[in-house]
Amino acid sequence: MNALLTQETERTIPATIARPPSSSRPPGLRMSYEEYLQWTDEDIHSEWVDGEVIVYMAVKPIHQITLEFLYRLLAAFADYLGLGQVHVAPFEVLLRSGRSSREPDIFFVAQENLHRITQDRVVGPPDLIVEIVSADSLRRDRYDKFIEYRQVGVREYWIIDPRPGKQRADFYCLDEQGEYELFATEENERVESKVVTGFWLRPEWLWQANSLNPLVAFYAVLPAEQRQQFEELLRRGPA
Repeated sequence: MNALLTQETERTIPATIARPPSSSRPPGLRMSYEEYLQWTDEDIHSEWVDGEVIVYMAVKPIHQITLEFLYRLLAAFADYLGLGQVHVAPFEVLLRSGRSSREPDIFFVAQENLHRITQDRVVGPPDLIVEIVSADSLRRDRYDKFIEYRQVGVREYWIIDPRPGKQRADFYCLDEQGEYELFATEENERVESKVVTGFWLRPEWLWQANSLNPLVAFYAVLPAEQRQQFEELLRRGPA
């Protein structure tokens, strides 16, 4: 069994996972899922898990800059090649009916699974989820969500930590036993998605999100044939 990360300096721990110390944050609000739907709105970034509401703190600029860069890159690629849809929080994902309502930072739903996106929310697991680590989300992203996303069958999970002095990226995919396998890290020169067909990125781009134009990165990751088609569209200009 691939182990879960509980310390920032470790990639793996033994298969028997000891639950890490509880977060220092105060207990969240308690309510039913139906009450939660009435309580929350589009201006509140929150999640509901086993009757507890988790309200997210305002993020640092580095979090949002990294999120926006990766979202624009991934969404442009998936949309241009017709692979599926990419969305960002706040967007409800009902992973386990009556148990868990999450709002991942970024997620991708493949074309064949678009029926999971209803008028109100996503019902069931996205094919890829990306969480951008912030100071108060470290334990959730590396422990709580790691276990939950694996259990519900999220096929690929990226944990990106862009904070100064951290700059870590962990790329997981489900193996044949339904466990998360670490298939790449920030040390890889190039990382190819197992789920978004043909998509790849250089982890170093994530640390350049403040200065690197995502459209330049989009052009770089396009396959040669699609790149030629894109260049032709640019030459012809607006129809």
